[in-house]
Amino acid sequence: MTGAAVSAARRRDVLDALRRGAVPAAGLDLLAVGLDRFERSLVEDLAAVASGGSVFKAVRGEYGSGKTFFTRWLAERAKRAGLATAEVQISENETPLHKLETVYRRLTERLATSTFPPSALRNVVDGWFYALEEDVLAADDTASDDPAAWEKAVGELFDRRLLDVGRTAPAFAAALRGYRSASVAGDEATASALLAWLGGQPHVAPSARRAGGVRGDLDHFGALGFLQGLLVVLRDSGYKGLLVVLDEVETLQRVRSDARDKALNALRQLIDEVQGGRFPGLHLVITGTPAFYDGPQGVQRLAPLAQRLATDFSTDPRFDNPRAVQLRLTGFTEASLVELGGRVRGLFAGGTSPGAAARITRLADDAYLAELAGAVAGRLGGKVGVAPRLFLKKLVADVLDRVDQHADFDPRRDYPLTLNTAEMTDLERNLAGRAASSANDIDLDLDL
Repeated sequence: MTGAAVSAARRRDVLDALRRGAVPAAGLDLLAVGLDRFERSLVEDLAAVASGGSVFKAVRGEYGSGKTFFTRWLAERAKRAGLATAEVQISENETPLHKLETVYRRLTERLATSTFPPSALRNVVDGWFYALEEDVLAADDTASDDPAAWEKAVGELFDRRLLDVGRTAPAFAAALRGYRSASVAGDEATASALLAWLGGQPHVAPSARRAGGVRGDLDHFGALGFLQGLLVVLRDSGYKGLLVVLDEVETLQRVRSDARDKALNALRQLIDEVQGGRFPGLHLVITGTPAFYDGPQGVQRLAPLAQRLATDFSTDPRFDNPRAVQLRLTGFTEASLVELGGRVRGLFAGGTSPGAAARITRLADDAYLAELAGAVAGRLGGKVGVAPRLFLKKLVADVLDRVDQHADFDPRRDYPLTLNTAEMTDLERNLAGRAASSANDIDLDLDL
């Protein structure tokens, strides 16, 4: 897709995110470079999930190699394929992996579809009840003439649809029933409270829980049953499945050993449940660094988990198997960084005047993009793989914007690359510090 063929709103959203040094929330297909090798396998996985299967994948890559970009690009494709999505950031304090009830809560908070942004839980649940009513009408178009018979027919279909889930998570079905009753009665406060409880939120008012026939808060073991229920609701609402991304799982390496062991075992349990068919319609993806998968404080700490994730990466990355349980992201090279810069340049130029577009093409040509990419990578100790974020930030905010707005601006003449620590991540700051130092910069005290 050329820059001129992109809508103004889509272009603005992508470029504004790049100016901030962030991964765009949408439009990632415009920036996808070097992901072609994964495409066929990912399409197969999404098709398997849409047909009622379940898939697990582990994505590995160093910091800055594009793991977040990859999973959000996958999420865009999943939405286009009819799936709902949820991205959950694993963290020691906010979302510890060994507490699956918290993971489930974050999942419902981040639930999104192609139509509804997070949290789409209420829209999905309301859509499910609407679908039930439509199915009742399809079976008997006079059913709505008798309110009592109508409620009975909807209730019976409700029970049949949740029969399997009710065996393992009866509270999920009870909360749904209470939510609908409160909604029909016009009791918005109770309906909202029961929906919150259904989403795993703690501290729901006891009166609302009593109205829904449920007790207490969701616990670690109940979370898996609630996930089953959510998948049923999604399927019957017209969605083909759910993509869940557990991002930054490598943070497990920094928690206490007891919590780490519980989290690794919870991950093993999740993988086994997914691969065992408990969650039809679920595509589960985790991301982590090579140290997490291969180091002593990560996956290797739990032998059964290490066995499940074992993948041979001793060969040339060009011959990696995208159908394997682990996918390796190798990061950018200077050539792919220039290709990415060219895509952004075309996207930017497509939204400017013909005169500005001509200046952009001439002044920010591929040779200049290569110079800028090399300069940014050089400031980061030559680590091209972690340079894309700052490279794109500088390209859009410091080069393309100025060429567009100032007819006499020439980036080769008027823009000396500047990088300050305030705009860097911890990793970038660390690499920049290493690049700025050398053996000759170290003062040695030789007075003995």
